[in-house]
Amino acid sequence: GQLPTWLQGILLRNGPGMHTIGDSKYNHWFDGLALLHSFTFKNGEVYYRSKYLRSDTYNCNIEANRIVVSEFGTMAYPDPCKNIFAKAFAYLSHTIPEFTDNCLINIMKAGDDFYATGETNFIRKINPQTLETLEKVDYNKYVAVNVATSHPHYDSAGNVLNIGTSIADKGKTKYLLFKIPSSVPEQEKKKSCFKHLEVVCSIPSRSLLHPSYYHSFGITENYIIFIEQPFRLDIVKMATAYIRGVTWASCLAFNKDDKTWFHFIDRKTKKEVSTKFYTNAVVFFHHINAYEEDGHIIFDIIAYTDNSLYDMFYLKNLTKDFEQNAKLTSIPTCKRFVVPLQYDKDAVVDSNLVTLPSAATAVKEKDGNIYCQPEILCEGIELPRINYDYNGKKYQYVFATEVQWSPVPTKIAKFNTQTKEMLHWGQDDCWPSEPIFVPRPDAKEEDDGVVLTCVVKTDPKDPPFLLVLDAKTFTELGRATVNVEMHMDLHGMFIPQQELKTETE
Repeated sequence: GQLPTWLQGILLRNGPGMHTIGDSKYNHWFDGLALLHSFTFKNGEVYYRSKYLRSDTYNCNIEANRIVVSEFGTMAYPDPCKNIFAKAFAYLSHTIPEFTDNCLINIMKAGDDFYATGETNFIRKINPQTLETLEKVDYNKYVAVNVATSHPHYDSAGNVLNIGTSIADKGKTKYLLFKIPSSVPEQEKKKSCFKHLEVVCSIPSRSLLHPSYYHSFGITENYIIFIEQPFRLDIVKMATAYIRGVTWASCLAFNKDDKTWFHFIDRKTKKEVSTKFYTNAVVFFHHINAYEEDGHIIFDIIAYTDNSLYDMFYLKNLTKDFEQNAKLTSIPTCKRFVVPLQYDKDAVVDSNLVTLPSAATAVKEKDGNIYCQPEILCEGIELPRINYDYNGKKYQYVFATEVQWSPVPTKIAKFNTQTKEMLHWGQDDCWPSEPIFVPRPDAKEEDDGVVLTCVVKTDPKDPPFLLVLDAKTFTELGRATVNVEMHMDLHGMFIPQQELKTETE
């Protein structure tokens, strides 16, 4: 095929790549050592490169020739000849153990630099051109968080907004929203942008010992949206997991009879909206987008009715019959919530406060709380991406993988949130990754650009390839076949040529 001449830059992807070290194996697919890979687009040609993230975790494991650093689903134990009691004591004196820097989930841009990110307090700076691993950054040095999301947001000035959980502070567990500036003052050029990190606001956890798990959050022009779901981490269990010989993942539990609470933080006043909004128990990982309209906040998420998705990816379940056997007990559902921030305070109890034309409702209860029920937009899509120029604004298109009842994607989809139409790309024996939309320079329309996805073939003899689709029509423009073994990955980003520092800089 032919690639558009304007497509110049690097598609950078991240995901688990190595699951066996010596005689030891990880229990869970999300635990594997991070493998970065990239496709560089230059004058109509594509160059491929991949490299393991040389994290401290990677180096320790490789040196010991076994897994010595614990991951979320795999608890590792130190060398038995070291004093196990000293080790155990050290663990008990820290409620929260030392986490891994195996940053295998996503790529983040902060200032002019790029970082591999996971969900712990560590991120690793990388060189996007050579995939070389550079310094390790500990969020905890700049803000008191023990975990942070891998899905930050970027505002119009290029500042990074992210959210993390602060656990150990005298039992006052809270969620901290923080901002990393895109540039530092001229006189401090030598300093990193993390030194100027600021906490935007803090939200107390509804339960001090059971903070909510979250993978992403939402943003509109004036508000940050944080969803506290009843999929929670038990801190006491977590602090003793090592002694008890269980994984941290076993300290997560979903309570289906509980509520899911919505928090809206005003970006100007940095205060939370006082009205309490909630919905039924859901488990969700990905926000799609959010925007404001006539006094309402509208936000779209992909939600499940249980937490079976995580369990699917235990390696013991990923056998050769995986596709036949692994059936999700809850299909991913794209839900749209419409939340009236400005509503008639004298509205009668049990009345629907949504005044926009929508199937979603928000009902006032006698205690003053507002119960929200979503409109179902579609089912069976995951790993959603949008044209990021429309982030926080009214939008039309979602690009996603199509999963149906199996957790492995078999197609790429483009979903129109307004007409509910869906376009697909799929071929037999193909597993595509998260689709990334790249806008055409000077594009006037939301879907004017291309969609990029890495496709792994189910037959190891068939080479994988990078697929380039016209984002409007979903027709194939070209593919670049790579003669190496490529792994399924998680998330990534496209870095336009002009955002890459030249080597001389």
